[in-house]
Amino acid sequence: MSGPHMHSQVELNYILDGRITYWFDGRRLQISEGQLCLFWGMIPHQVVEVTEPTNFVCLYVPMSVLVNFNSMSSFRDAVFRGGLIEALNPRPPDRDVFLRWREELLSGDPELEQIVRDELVARIRRIARDGWQDLRERSSAIEISRNQDPDRLPRIEKMLRFIAEKALGEISAIDVGLAAGLHPNYAMSIFKKAVGLTINQAITRHRLDTAQSLLISSDLPVAAVAFEAGFGSLSRFYEAFEGRFSTTPAKYRSSFGVAAARPT
Repeated sequence: MSGPHMHSQVELNYILDGRITYWFDGRRLQISEGQLCLFWGMIPHQVVEVTEPTNFVCLYVPMSVLVNFNSMSSFRDAVFRGGLIEALNPRPPDRDVFLRWREELLSGDPELEQIVRDELVARIRRIARDGWQDLRERSSAIEISRNQDPDRLPRIEKMLRFIAEKALGEISAIDVGLAAGLHPNYAMSIFKKAVGLTINQAITRHRLDTAQSLLISSDLPVAAVAFEAGFGSLSRFYEAFEGRFSTTPAKYRSSFGVAAARPT
């Protein structure tokens, strides 16, 4: 990976063999064979070292899955705060299951793909229930960069969490900065340096990820999807969606074999 990047989904990694070292905004964290970990992609991250040979399965689910799980508050909060979450009780079949999920997601069968997404959500709920730990809390696995301002990271995390929780409503870059107790101009500056996107771009990205999920998993009309995802303007939704996915929402949905509900 050429540099740190981010995305709005929850990323699950199962290490089949070998070891991977991730960079998480100034921290170095390792995950090894047999470990099942997940994290929120809005935290800037980068693979900085891979032992040879290493094989792993990487899968994604929408962040909205966690936002809606009120019963998983401590687990959800740890993910929002930028934790690298390890399942403490990985199951013996996980290796075969993750390989099967990967194969089925690449099958091109929309019904099968939806089944896998549902099973992934259930697996996350089991991690929250069966036991987990935040690998950042293992001092032997954490290295803080000398160039990082330690007071800045919690502010960035607060802004990212605020976006995840409020982006589907009417929020602005000013609101995001104030939520972290920062002057808006300063907030926008440190957010762009840490995340690589402006606050407004991050808000739009989160809304598009939500719209993407709704288009695939529901039969809501496209206009309803736009407003459910936080877009106050249908034209703005079309512009942003086509700019990112290079197709219209309707064509994107039809590629998964999902039919939209007719307006009543």
